[in-house]
Amino acid sequence: MGVIGWVAAFLVFIVIEVATMALTTIWFAGGALAGLILCLLGAGIELQLAVFAAVSFVLLILTRPLALRYVNRQVKKTNVDSLIGSKARITETVDNGAETGTALLDGKEWTARALHREEIIPQGTAVVVRRIEGVKLLVETAENEQKGA
Repeated sequence: MGVIGWVAAFLVFIVIEVATMALTTIWFAGGALAGLILCLLGAGIELQLAVFAAVSFVLLILTRPLALRYVNRQVKKTNVDSLIGSKARITETVDNGAETGTALLDGKEWTARALHREEIIPQGTAVVVRRIEGVKLLVETAENEQKGA
């Protein structure tokens, strides 16, 4: 792989990263840059590829968690993700064993199930949405939230 190959790889990884902003290919761009430097210094293709892989891996492992923490801070939850943590009101008793239960959330009625399988949540209870699986809200009572249960 010559200089043109490494420059092309570097540019492809950068273009993909700019297009997606998903922090998936930027690490490989760094590896391609390292491969390019070795190519310019006259190193063999085996060493270039090994350094490409090693630098990409090290960049991924060491910097991805930090980058995700700081880059994605302003990402707003959308659709159902924004409902997690919301308060709802039980409109039909939630009993996982009997497979019954509905909750009213933002003016819409959802199928509801108790987060803690054995728990039965009576009609009228205030609950907090903890997860959403398909079209079912997994909820726990608001008082459990305050107790830290």
